[in-house]
Amino acid sequence: MQPSPAHHDERLSAPRAWWGIAALTGVAGALITLPLGTLPLLAGFVGGGALAGMLVSSMGSARVRVVNGVLAAGDSRIPVSALGEPEVLEGEEARAWRTYKADMRAFMLMRSYIPTAVRIEVTDPEDPTPYVYVSTREPQALAAAVRAAQEASARPA
Repeated sequence: MQPSPAHHDERLSAPRAWWGIAALTGVAGALITLPLGTLPLLAGFVGGGALAGMLVSSMGSARVRVVNGVLAAGDSRIPVSALGEPEVLEGEEARAWRTYKADMRAFMLMRSYIPTAVRIEVTDPEDPTPYVYVSTREPQALAAAVRAAQEASARPA
């Protein structure tokens, strides 16, 4: 069974280089504890690598989903009926909305290592949030899923 066009699921995982840095942190922990003996060396390697791995994993744990008429970005849940037309951002335009064009009131799920994003105006008059900015590796698919979910929610039951 294939998901409907109003479905999107993506995990914003950390780049591979970050995992390499986590492994090197374990090596650094081992080198720091080397003068203390073999067991401290192993403890430094495992402990340093594990702590760095947990940090990298927490940075890469964000999910972006569109399911059942809701845009779920990280810990936030936003009904698509409260959103306007999605705008795909790439390259310089995405960077501009992350930096000097950004509004402090906006909801932003950003990952600096992902160069593309989707920006969606919030149309709910009672919500002070002007727009939603979501980093995504598949901006066209996310925009299409939001549009499909909006169309599905607009249809009478």
